[in-house]
Amino acid sequence: MASKKTFPRNPLIVSMAALLTVLACFLFLPGLNTASSTTSLIVHRNMGVRAIVDELYRNGTINRKWPALVTVSIIPRLHHIKPGRYTIAPGMSNFMLMYYLHSHRQDEVRVTLPEGLDLKKVARILSRNLDFDSTSFMAAASSPSLLMRRGIMAKNAEGYLLPGTYDFAWASTPEEAAGFLIGRFRHFYTDSLKSIATKRGLNETGLLTLASIVEAETPLDREKNLVASVYLNRLKKNMRLQADPTVQYALGGEARRLYYKDLAADSPYNTYRHNGLPPGPICNPGAASILAVLNPAESNFLYFVATGKGGHNFAESLAEHYANIKTYKSALHNTP
Repeated sequence: MASKKTFPRNPLIVSMAALLTVLACFLFLPGLNTASSTTSLIVHRNMGVRAIVDELYRNGTINRKWPALVTVSIIPRLHHIKPGRYTIAPGMSNFMLMYYLHSHRQDEVRVTLPEGLDLKKVARILSRNLDFDSTSFMAAASSPSLLMRRGIMAKNAEGYLLPGTYDFAWASTPEEAAGFLIGRFRHFYTDSLKSIATKRGLNETGLLTLASIVEAETPLDREKNLVASVYLNRLKKNMRLQADPTVQYALGGEARRLYYKDLAADSPYNTYRHNGLPPGPICNPGAASILAVLNPAESNFLYFVATGKGGHNFAESLAEHYANIKTYKSALHNTP
């Protein structure tokens, strides 16, 4: 009877096979070291992989730290994890967890910036939605290097942060957010619009400054071109603009009722004391206000006052203006 040949097993091969089996289980076996329920993770800028693993352990995503650390040691490229907010599915393997964090695209946040906000209020809204504080955004929007790169000849980006609804990466830096908003204005402000501004004798700063005053005066798109015509007519006649919003800006703080003493505020932004436009924009105007300045109504109006019911009444003479003021006061008196 023929005998069966047997080959001696190579202990090294057996050991390597066993090691590879253990390694494969360690890396790829689902749920070996991870939670059985969905967890969340926030990764801030400049967080290293050890700090991220610490947070994974703290929030219960992993049961032990060392398997995750060994995983990224075996596969070094998994060290690179982008800042962001992560929702982590239950029962992942060690490899899948770290690969998910490494490869997951940054999540985006939709943020609405209404027309007429000043720089500080824009900073507050962005800081509530993105991974930076308002102070750092203010600093970025006042950075000489950023302003120079974006062609802004001013002390900050006030007026250049075009309002709208935008999708930001949650982990955007303040510089990225400021640059993006300035970029939206640059995209909007086409060569044809620049040509119209030049014909009207307005440089970029002058256009945005006047548009910001129009924005602050009325929320109604239908009358923005009338408000713009009033201020352009006053400028032509070398009359002071006497725009209340410029006084509000000069005083600082939250908008409030103005008193006659406020009109004497010592500030270059106070258009009751100084001729011409103030030094720069007082808020960030929307597209409608910018276009209203470029395409104002054909009018001889020099004055306007609120109706008391929304909107404004316009006048060519002081006599008409005083009559409109009387109508406004009457409307206030009759308001229940």
